[in-house]
Amino acid sequence: MGNTSSMLTQYDIEEVQKHCNNAFSQQEIVSLYQRFCQLDRKGGGFISGEDFLSVPEFAVNPLSQRVLRMIDGLNFKEFVAFLSAFSPRASLQHKIEFIFKVYDSDGNGKVTFTDMLEVLHDLTGQFISEQQREQVLAQVLEEAGYNKDSLLVTSDFVKVSLVLYLIFMVFQHLTSFILF
Repeated sequence: MGNTSSMLTQYDIEEVQKHCNNAFSQQEIVSLYQRFCQLDRKGGGFISGEDFLSVPEFAVNPLSQRVLRMIDGLNFKEFVAFLSAFSPRASLQHKIEFIFKVYDSDGNGKVTFTDMLEVLHDLTGQFISEQQREQVLAQVLEEAGYNKDSLLVTSDFVKVSLVLYLIFMVFQHLTSFILF
């Protein structure tokens, strides 16, 4: 399985399936292996960040640079584990942990105000000013019971994300009501 020119055995498929907590069916794992082999241009059994950037949808994603630090040098088993967060069969906890890692820029298990501002900047670009981003984020943190100096672990991050999500849903509802 390390060499991309080899074929997956039934044992390999079952091992990968276990490793990703059954987020993918056996057929999906075979398809992912084919995609992995396409991306592994050097045939070394690993995908580099450069290989991932060859996927246009990934390259234009505003969070691609943050995600790159999580994926550079993945073997097939790690590739499937990484992608499992996007599976509809992945648990909510798994998805939250993945998103938390995207925000946790230094990988220390804590998300700071600056980490969140950087992600907001990546997502909003020039659409809102840095001052507006800081104000919105400070308000969201306050509503969730935190402040700019808080270091958020996963459970704290969930609370802040929930407040942010609720604000977004209200905003989206009001926008659709006003526009239509």
